[in-house]
Amino acid sequence: MIRRTPLAELPEALLDELREAGLDPAAVHAHVVLAFEEDLPGGQDDVTSAAMPEMGRAEADVASRENGVVAGLAIAELAFRYALGDAVTITHRVPDGTEVKPGDVVLTVEGPVAGVLTAERTALNFASHLSGVATATAAWVEALEGTRARVLDTRKTLPGWRALQKYAVRCGGGVNHRFSLVDRAMVKDNHVVAAGGVVEAYRAVVDLDPTIRVEVEVTDLDQLDAVLAAGCTEVLLDNMSTATMAEAVRRTAGRASLEASGGLTLDRAREVAATGVDFISVGALTHSVRVFDLGLDFREH
Repeated sequence: MIRRTPLAELPEALLDELREAGLDPAAVHAHVVLAFEEDLPGGQDDVTSAAMPEMGRAEADVASRENGVVAGLAIAELAFRYALGDAVTITHRVPDGTEVKPGDVVLTVEGPVAGVLTAERTALNFASHLSGVATATAAWVEALEGTRARVLDTRKTLPGWRALQKYAVRCGGGVNHRFSLVDRAMVKDNHVVAAGGVVEAYRAVVDLDPTIRVEVEVTDLDQLDAVLAAGCTEVLLDNMSTATMAEAVRRTAGRASLEASGGLTLDRAREVAATGVDFISVGALTHSVRVFDLGLDFREH
C-alpha cells in the first residue's frame, strides 16, 4: 500500500530545502519513518484503505481552517513522498513561515487515493503541530513589536521533536535558546544549591571551560549584583515582578544581556518588554502549544 521510500530516493531539492532550514534530512526522514511505524507496525498495510475498491488517482488540498503561521509543510511533503515515492506529485506548497487565513490552500498533493489516505494523518500531524508552534511564536513576536525584547524558546520540548519545534519557532519569528546541555552552560537554582552559592556555581563552570557561554539564573537583585561583579554577561531573571525587572535593567546598565523567564503570559508581554530586558523566554511555545487546524480534502471532479 505504501512504498516506504529510502532517504537516497527522495528529491534532492527537498533535502536541500531541509538543510537550508537548519534541519538534518536523515533525522527528519527517520522521524517520519517512526511515525509511519506507529500507524503501520511491522510493515503492514492500512486495513481500511486496503478493503476499498480500486480508487484510482486524485488531487487533494491541504488548507488552513484558521488564521496563523504555517510550518512543517516540507516535512509533510516528505511524509507523502516517503509513503508514495514517485507515485506522488506535490503541485503546490507555500513556504514555511507564511501567514495564512481560513481557506488558504497550503499544499496540494496528487497521487493514488489509497496512498494519500494512508499518509494523510501522519503528514498533517507534523504540519499541524509545527504550525501551532509557529503561530504561538508569531503572537509573541507581534506583542513585542516596537520593543527591544525578542521571544526565546526553551528546552521544554517534546522528546525527539526538539529540532523540529525549534525550527517552527524560527518560522514564527522567534529566537532559539540552547539546543542541548553541551552548547551553552546554564546555571540554575539547583546548581546554585549544589555549588554553595550563585557566584561559586558560575565560577565552577568558567573554571572548567573558560570558552563556554554561561548564563546564570538569579531570583533577586542581590544575586544579580553578585554575578555581574563576577563578570557574568548573560543573566536570566527568574519569576521577578515587573518593577524588580526594571530595577535589574537599571543596575545592569548594558553589562549583560537579560532574559525574563517564569510564568510569563502573552497579556504581560509588553509590560515585561517595557522594562528593557533583551529576551523573554516562553516554555509554552513548545511544551503546551495548541495544534493548528489544517485539513485535507480531495478535489471534486
